[in-house]
Amino acid sequence: MYRPLADELRPTALDEIVGQAEILGENSMLRRIIYSKQIPNMIFYGPSGTGKTTVASIIAEKTNRALRRLNATTSGIADIKAIIDELDTLMAPEGVLLYLDEIQYFNKKQQQSLLEFIENGKITLIASTTENPYFYVFNAILSRSTIFEFKQLDAADVEKAVVRALAFLEKRDMVKIVCEDGVTAHIAQSCGGDVRKAINAVELLYSACKGAQSTVNLTLSDAQQVSQKSSMRYDREGDAHFDIVSALMKSLRGSDVEASLHYLARLLEAGDLIGACRRILCSASEDIGLAYPMAVPIVKACVDSALQLGLPEGRLPLAEAVILLATSPKSNSGVTAIDKAIADVRAGKVGSIPRELQNVHADSTEHKREQNYKYPHSFPNHWVKQQYLPDELKNVSYYKYGDNKTEQAAKAYWDLIKGK
Repeated sequence: MYRPLADELRPTALDEIVGQAEILGENSMLRRIIYSKQIPNMIFYGPSGTGKTTVASIIAEKTNRALRRLNATTSGIADIKAIIDELDTLMAPEGVLLYLDEIQYFNKKQQQSLLEFIENGKITLIASTTENPYFYVFNAILSRSTIFEFKQLDAADVEKAVVRALAFLEKRDMVKIVCEDGVTAHIAQSCGGDVRKAINAVELLYSACKGAQSTVNLTLSDAQQVSQKSSMRYDREGDAHFDIVSALMKSLRGSDVEASLHYLARLLEAGDLIGACRRILCSASEDIGLAYPMAVPIVKACVDSALQLGLPEGRLPLAEAVILLATSPKSNSGVTAIDKAIADVRAGKVGSIPRELQNVHADSTEHKREQNYKYPHSFPNHWVKQQYLPDELKNVSYYKYGDNKTEQAAKAYWDLIKGK
């Protein structure tokens, strides 16, 4: 029966796991917990292929508890009840160690069905998720669990696993594997920090090149074909999407043109044209704002062009928009001004609109009152002093001119007109 190479090579000891030194290194908290055999409820959070399932398997081997595995994508309440029915029986006299993969796919009711047994210790939960647990796992589970984050592996750590896989294949099949320069490094680099993906690439490459000879030659061109685009980690509904679009906007705000282009490229390679356009449009108003007001119509034109062109041609106007925004002067004066105004409205600070600003139809009612509105265009410089805010807010200040050339020029103009 076929068994994937990644499964054959799954580590059986902590020292065989590559990377994750922060949580699995010597004297680290998780390593000490595992060796103590006093296992608490835990949530393993991180990208796929970083060792979450492997560590859970090692923990199960070091305890005397019955191990049960569930995958939340295919399991339901009936599966949970079947495990609960085993408790206090000969099937699980010491309780159950439940490894629940992809817990984010369990709804609130399914997660709550475990609470009583987690509370009394009859079920020890080790859950894994590729999404942020604070968004997808309910508070009652979180409060009873310790969260450990598994980080994406760097290429150097992944290459150790690639070399180990090749050595295993040589020994298993009694062949000699000859790698062209750069093969192992390319596979390690292109897998996006996912060890499983890297080993799958090794298996595919080996199977494609293996013949009747006792020597198997692995070339760089073949390695590039089996690992094409495999470094992309992306899910339009998951953390990867929000991390990349957040990084794009923060790079634009930080005026780092190289980083901005990098994150734009990642979005475009994933085919997420809409996600890129939304953040670029937002940045034009949120981060450049009144320091360069023309950024908004220019970027809008670039976005419209990109949407009409589609990919790959749409990359060109978007690249121009990103470079423009990253290299433009910055101002968030508009953001802070409207946020202050909204905060007052939400706090109930509204008051009555001054009579001078009310709709003139009120003058035709039975309540005869002069509006006394002063029409600014009838006065010098198209301005006249009068009250516009309600009495309760007449001295409030929302907008502060930014320290850029455009806003300072506007400030100088109005200071002169208003006689300040």
